[in-house]
Amino acid sequence: MFKKVLIANRGEIAVRIARTLREMRIPSVAVYSDVDRASLHVRMADEAHPIGPAAATESYLRVERIIDVAKRAGAEAIHPGYGFLSENPALPEACEAAKIVFIGPPASAMRKMGNKPAARSHMAEAGVPIVPGGAAASPEEAARTAAKLGYPVMLKAAAGGGGKGMRLVEREADLKSAWESARNISRQAFGDDTVYLEKAIVRPRHVEIQVLADKHGNVVHLFERDCSIQRRHQKVVEETPCPVATPALVAKMGEVAVRGAKAVDYNSAGTFEFLLDADGSFYFLEMNTRLQVEHPVTEWVTGVDLVREMVLVAAGERLGFAQPAVERRGASIECRIYAEDPDSGFLPSPGTITSVTSPSGPGVRDDSSVYPGAVVSSFYDPLISKLSVWGADREIALARMRRALHEYRIAGVRTNLAFHQRLLENAEFAAGRYDTGFLGEHEKELIGRPVEVDHAASLAAALAVAAASREATPTQQPGSDARASGALSPWVAGHRARRQGHS
Repeated sequence: MFKKVLIANRGEIAVRIARTLREMRIPSVAVYSDVDRASLHVRMADEAHPIGPAAATESYLRVERIIDVAKRAGAEAIHPGYGFLSENPALPEACEAAKIVFIGPPASAMRKMGNKPAARSHMAEAGVPIVPGGAAASPEEAARTAAKLGYPVMLKAAAGGGGKGMRLVEREADLKSAWESARNISRQAFGDDTVYLEKAIVRPRHVEIQVLADKHGNVVHLFERDCSIQRRHQKVVEETPCPVATPALVAKMGEVAVRGAKAVDYNSAGTFEFLLDADGSFYFLEMNTRLQVEHPVTEWVTGVDLVREMVLVAAGERLGFAQPAVERRGASIECRIYAEDPDSGFLPSPGTITSVTSPSGPGVRDDSSVYPGAVVSSFYDPLISKLSVWGADREIALARMRRALHEYRIAGVRTNLAFHQRLLENAEFAAGRYDTGFLGEHEKELIGRPVEVDHAASLAAALAVAAASREATPTQQPGSDARASGALSPWVAGHRARRQGHS
């Protein structure tokens, strides 16, 4: 087994990985940017090393700095968590060159599944059902492809993920502007402006299958997660079992996912995402070649520690169980708790957390990295925690999540806790009657008072305010935060400036 493992991430996922490593009696190494010096993941690890300025491009995304720290610390392996470098084949390639084990899939599998059109091709060859689609290298080619598929169609970034670069097009007149918008966003987000078209599946559910594979050809699936509750293609709530999926359907989806993993010689944990139609048909959407944010719900119902299994697989061990031994017990739900303001279009709400009371009790798990005095930085995703629960059935799990949400207390930043409370009380959600368009249709009742927000303009205003603040404010010490003195965050200031301009 490894003598030491470096965690190439931050926040709650770094804390979560460190906990499993401690259970396995493997010393952990944390890395941190200048603004993360006092973060919980730094305190939780056995040792910690700085890797650069706050901007992720100068710290958490610098492969050479991660490798350098691993060498100096004597780490034999690196776990990337999710986000940042977790799906970048440059990291496992650099690990191989440095004779460090990457706790994740091989770079070859990442490359095969990281590009959407290429992944669709690989999966089609393996017999995995895919959404009909085609190329869209130019507006003219996009128009020809759309005419063949029939409207509505979905434009997607070839190198994309997380909903970035996706545009629904319902009529030909809107295709060209949507194509240009999708390309621009793709270029900015991924450095690649390649887009393609898929036939839009109307009112689908987003259902994914968790797979786990070792380096000896053994692959199993650990059932499904329903991730249909989304806002702008970003998952908000996940649960298992899927309320509408029969055991036979889940078994079929699982078999398809296992076949897909074998087709690209996959090992480690990974997820196959599907669109589930109302008639029970399902279509491959993408594969996430990493640990998922929503992995706790699978751990709840199967009893499998996915991080532990990833470490064991990376160390060359065989899976300790075959498919018949994988059993599901009960139901689980996860809510992503963010420092964001639903009343302002879910803009991030960075700042210092003055107090926090996490829920506990039977069947409650709070994967978090915050504490009184912790800073939610404007440089990173504002995820505070992953709150998950388990119950003997879905009704008990729902009741437990409602209770946990009401116990949760966070002061100092705005959060989406009230939003989740309203969602869990919604009769349609409680009955399991929802799809990927649910939040958009119920926005008024879930948010309370929705407002129209021009996010591009708000971002531009925030950046302008941030630039002005940097010029006017003395340099802060690492780990300090100007907002502690009462100054508004650039996000809030930019949004207020935007609103005042229309008042």
